[in-house]
Parts: sequence; C-alpha cells; structure tokens
Amino acid sequence: MTMQTFRFDLCELPEETKGLREEVREFLDKELRHVPAVTRAQTWMGFDAEFSRKMGERGWIGMRWPKRYGGHERSAFDRYVVLEEMLAAGAPVGGHWIGDRQSGPLLLNFGTEEQRQLILPKVARGECFFCIGMSEPDSGSDLAATRTRAEKVDGGYRVNGTKLWTSNAHKAHYMIALFRTSQDPNNKHAGLTQFLVDLKNTDGITIRPIKDLAGNAHFNEVVFEDAFVPEGMLVGSEGSGWAQVNAELAFERSGPERYLSSFILLVEMIRELQKRGGTEGVREIGRLVADLVTLRQMSLSVAGMLDKGENPALEASVVKDLGTGFEQDMPVKAHEILGMEPTIGSGSDFEQVLGYLTQTVPSFSLRGGTREILRGIIARGLGLR
Repeated sequence: MTMQTFRFDLCELPEETKGLREEVREFLDKELRHVPAVTRAQTWMGFDAEFSRKMGERGWIGMRWPKRYGGHERSAFDRYVVLEEMLAAGAPVGGHWIGDRQSGPLLLNFGTEEQRQLILPKVARGECFFCIGMSEPDSGSDLAATRTRAEKVDGGYRVNGTKLWTSNAHKAHYMIALFRTSQDPNNKHAGLTQFLVDLKNTDGITIRPIKDLAGNAHFNEVVFEDAFVPEGMLVGSEGSGWAQVNAELAFERSGPERYLSSFILLVEMIRELQKRGGTEGVREIGRLVADLVTLRQMSLSVAGMLDKGENPALEASVVKDLGTGFEQDMPVKAHEILGMEPTIGSGSDFEQVLGYLTQTVPSFSLRGGTREILRGIIARGLGLR
C-alpha cells in the first residue's frame, strides 16, 4: 500500500477574478434584495428554475466545459468565485447544482458523444436538472451494497429496485443512477454500472417525496418497477460504475458548499451583535471566522489541484469532513453566544435562520458521504488501514 500525505498548497485566486466577483455581487444584489434571510439560508438546497435560467444566460453554469457542449472554457477559479458568492448570498442554486457540479463533468469524462450533445448544452442554459441515484434502503452509505438490478434485455436494460434520499428527484429531468448489472460474490465492487435515466419519459418509475424535520420535501424515494432504460443511456462501460462513482464524488466533496452552508447564520449573528453594541461575542465570532478562513484556504487548494487536472480525492474528503463539523457546530455556537432560542415561522431573521439550520444541519454529515465513510477514505489514503 502506498502511503500518501495531505497536499494543501497555498493557493490564491488570480487577480483577474476580482472583476467577475463584482459582476456576480451586482447580479445577486438585484435578484435577492427582497428575499428573506430564512429563505436564503436554504441556498444550494433552494430550487428556483427561473434563477437557474438567469445564471445560464450569464454563462455561470458549465463554466469549465468545452464550448462545443454549451460551456465557457473558464478556469476552476472563475467557477469557484461564482459558487462562493452564490452561497455566501444564499442564492437558490439547487435546480442546476447537481448537473453543474458533478453530473455534467461525469458525462464529459465517461459519457458518449450523443449524451453530451443531447444534454450538456441544456444544463449550461439552466434548463435541465439532475439528481443522483446512489443511496438505497438498508444500505447506509455503502454504495457497494447496491441491490437495484439492471437486467440486460433487447435494446437496453430492465430495472427493478429503489433509490432513497434522492434530492430533487421530483423536479429533475434526469438521474445518474448506479445499478447492479452483475453479481460477483468475491468482489462486491464489481458489477456496478451507471446509467442516465430520463425521469420525465420513462414508464415504471414512481417518485415519492420524503419530508424532513423542517417540513421540506426535497428528499425522495424513487421506485423502479420494470423500468426500461435504453442501451444508449449507459454511462461509461458496463461494470465500471464503482470507479466512476468515486471519480464523481471527488467533485462533490471539496467545494465551498462544504463550509458555507451555514454562512447566513454567521451573518445574522454578527448583525444581531451589532444591534446590541459593545464587544459581546467578538472573541467567539473571531474564532468562527478563523475556522472559516482556514477551511476556505483548504478548499481553494483543492480547486487549484482541479485546475491542474490533478485528483485531490484525499484532500477533498478532509475538506468535507472538517467543513461539515464546522457547519453543524454553527447553530450551537450561535445559541451559546447570543442566548436566543430558534423559532419557526416567526421571530427575527436571526431566530428564524437559527430555527431552520438547527433542524437541517444534522443531515449535512450524510450528503456526500458520512463521516465514517470519509474517515475510512482518509485513513486508507494515509496508509493507516
């Protein structure tokens, strides 16, 4: 086993990104001026198709993709600036988020030319939305325990099984799904294959929303009952799903969403303390900001590696694990610093944002891989297991 070390090289955003940052801020100031703080706290889980379309018009989706697929061939740093500003402002980017962050890059790496030409330009325009079909009932975070079967039939595959916790499946046009196409008792990672599933035009698919503690229903159960998926919708090669999924998850674990999901609460904490005057909470806010800046620097380092075409899977897992802890601690710290109770549906901006995030942050350590999974990846990468 080859032992690795963490590589978080100091990385600064190029000077030319400053103009883009100002452009994004002007856009957001106009678009979000009258949006309540508690709505903005939903940020990358907030779904607004019209907002996604406006981002597409600005060229802020598929920023790194080739122009022949509707992309803009810009740098990883340009994309990072746009994402950072969107999340810090609490923009509703949930519609196009999955397609831009991971499904699009997956198709660029492993999809067919026909798949790319058919789908990527629509994603870049903010007109086509994706969801991810990985998790299943009774399998926890073990993707190798996938049981949904795709059986080869004439012209394609017949699919039976269930996917769970599928964000925005009820609003998505396509799912990138991991199905089992064969079984090897000696290798549970073998026989897994990814497919592109048309959720709007495929019979035999039932989507059932699942409400969370906050009353939202962006999670879904997706049931496949003899659903037919054409052979041309296979992504990559049959049996290569495990390697492809791991490559896909690297895109999911290192971005600014891994430390900015609770950022609106930090903003509201500072505003509430400013109302009180004095120096109350200054030291505690300083500690939170220091943690935030450190996580940002680590995340920027990963962006730098991606810009060079490197694979920062180990570093991305560290950013996700530490970032999740930071985000989940934020409501606890806010309550300790201000001594105010969370509220739902009434109260100040701070109280309502605190109420929303108190209910939702427990789920942050599930999305993109649980702590146990991430720490297993980290330990294996460091040669500790």
